[in-house]
Amino acid sequence: MTQTTVPVIFDLDGTLVDPAGGITDGIAAALTELGLPVPSQDLLDAMIGPKLSDALLNVAMVPADVLDDVIGLYRQYYLATGISQGRLYPGIQDVLDSFAAAGRPVAVATQKPEGLARTVLEHHGIVGLFQSIRGSSDDESAAAAGPVGKTGIIAAALGDLSTHHAVMVGDRAQDVAGAIANGLDCIGVAWGFAPDGELQDAGAVTVVDSAADLVAAIERLEAIHAAAMSEVQNDGTV
Repeated sequence: MTQTTVPVIFDLDGTLVDPAGGITDGIAAALTELGLPVPSQDLLDAMIGPKLSDALLNVAMVPADVLDDVIGLYRQYYLATGISQGRLYPGIQDVLDSFAAAGRPVAVATQKPEGLARTVLEHHGIVGLFQSIRGSSDDESAAAAGPVGKTGIIAAALGDLSTHHAVMVGDRAQDVAGAIANGLDCIGVAWGFAPDGELQDAGAVTVVDSAADLVAAIERLEAIHAAAMSEVQNDGTV
């Protein structure tokens, strides 16, 4: 039987794209314009990955009554300046190109608003490589409906890929938790924004240091899955 190529679902910021200050500078600019305290750089970096509104409320301690104003100012900065500050991490373009050539389906699951995620991928010239791009609601206002969270976003990507099996790749604990909740293994990437030990403690099956190591880890998981499927099929024969 031909081995099925296991799809891969990627987080965006900190995994595919290095924001290179585009996110943290925008948050700092928005807070400064409204006369609000700006967190330390370590705390600003920790805000990359979680849903923006949650990070502003819980890390930057933004008062709820000005949350929408902060988000609006941040998005103005990000669209005008922040996107152009970002870059693909080393080796990511080659990884995506190789997966496309091999026919491996790939998707993006990010807590960035879905429309903005597509804009970022378009900016970097890779949007056409993904079979699915899923994110949070484009309405980030405090009055908007509650977020589906990383678990729901990954589930939506799985639905688009018409599969229940894939490998998740991410740089923060919520990527790992969302993958596990969907029954997926998650590979952590060390080049993102997780503090030391966060990915391992969250349950990542491994943490890789380079794009080459990422490909090797995906192939190992694919081989393990194929062997398990073969064993199940053999056990079912008479």
